[in-house]
Amino acid sequence: MRIKSKWLAVLLTLGLVLAACSPSGSDDTTTTSGDDGATTTTADEGATTTTEGGDVADIATDVGVDLDAGTIKVGMLSDLTGQFSSLVQLIVKGHEVYWDNVNANGGINGLQVELVVEDTGYLVDTHIQKYETIKDEVVAFGHSTGSPHTVAINDALREDGILAIPLTWYSGWSDTNVNSNLLHHGAPYCIEAMNVIGWLSEQMGDAISTVAIASVAGDYGLDSHEGAILAADALGLEVVYEGRGAIDAADEATLTEVANNIVASGADLVWVTTGPAAYGSIFGQALQQGFTAVWTGAAPSYNPAFIAPDSVIKDAIAAMTYWGTYYSVWSQDAPGVTEAKELLEAAGVTQPVSAYLEGFVEATIMHAALEAAYNAGDMTQAGVLAAAKSLDNVTFDGLAPDETFVGTSNEQVQRSTLIWRPDPEGLASGANAGEVVEEAAYTADIAAAYQFDEACYLFGS
Repeated sequence: MRIKSKWLAVLLTLGLVLAACSPSGSDDTTTTSGDDGATTTTADEGATTTTEGGDVADIATDVGVDLDAGTIKVGMLSDLTGQFSSLVQLIVKGHEVYWDNVNANGGINGLQVELVVEDTGYLVDTHIQKYETIKDEVVAFGHSTGSPHTVAINDALREDGILAIPLTWYSGWSDTNVNSNLLHHGAPYCIEAMNVIGWLSEQMGDAISTVAIASVAGDYGLDSHEGAILAADALGLEVVYEGRGAIDAADEATLTEVANNIVASGADLVWVTTGPAAYGSIFGQALQQGFTAVWTGAAPSYNPAFIAPDSVIKDAIAAMTYWGTYYSVWSQDAPGVTEAKELLEAAGVTQPVSAYLEGFVEATIMHAALEAAYNAGDMTQAGVLAAAKSLDNVTFDGLAPDETFVGTSNEQVQRSTLIWRPDPEGLASGANAGEVVEEAAYTADIAAAYQFDEACYLFGS
């Protein structure tokens, strides 16, 4: 397994590089804030705050907003040391840079935003524990890593009346029957699968007639898996291997079994949804057996380490894979992307990695919710949630597709996906983050026509 061992070494090396850009310190909890630009006169809940501009507003508060101190605390349940840590560290950094800029320019009407960051290690039990630890300290959660992890706190969020923004694209977050306390963003996993497979079928025509599909168990893998099955059925593709929930990222034997089954299937197209390490192992083992096909999968399956200069699979990844994503990539020429890159560079970020931009997307949504709550005069936990759920047009200046959080599930769901292919030369030269955009905003006919009345995969089913 020479290919696999070298690839893992490259992944580890990049993970260490990315960690250097992560939040500093070894404690589980960190806070960030800018200079206090507000003057306040308050003593009790619902008291008066005087903003920098001199306007006076009566603001109701309970948890996480201190009018005396002039602060708003926002929680972050983040995987800083687990399976997706190398990317989540950058996303958290994006949040920090975003809010530092907001705070330096007056904050939320004079109130400074502080992030309370907890490391969940991508463990469900730890995620629940950290939620309980800080839920009485923050006004809302600006970030929650992981589908099963966010599912695990979903009932508690309902009971406690607290808002959260998930770092997960499970379709349940666009299902109004499932999601009462979360703000979705980006096309969900099942719609992403329809778009990417639809685009590949459109581009390659008769060259793609068969598909192999494999996934991890749980809401992430099975939601994506369901979308791939729906796409294959709609496009008339024959499913020659279906490994539904067959991948156990921690069990090398299952990775070998899935790789062997994909090779044996002879599929023209391969859709795999898992974590990056498992994806690289499956891809590398199939490649070692001489198997060639068009490969893709849900966006969290990818890692820039695949095309790092020393990666032995970089050329194959560049030649054989295409991907979708939920937000813009580093090389795009859009106002929101340009501004984010300028702020990141001013903060000392020199490595172009598009994951930073996801932090800006999540923070933009929270910013809109906090502004709306302030304008409504209610910055209680319940008030921020109510304000968030009234947002009917959140725009990102090209960082991501616009979002609405009102209306039916079918009206709210995001259907647009950015399609891209890996670019090792661009990554090596620093010209881009290793991504070449094929379609900046693509919606397959099957995704556009799909009647989204409920989650593609209902957790627990």
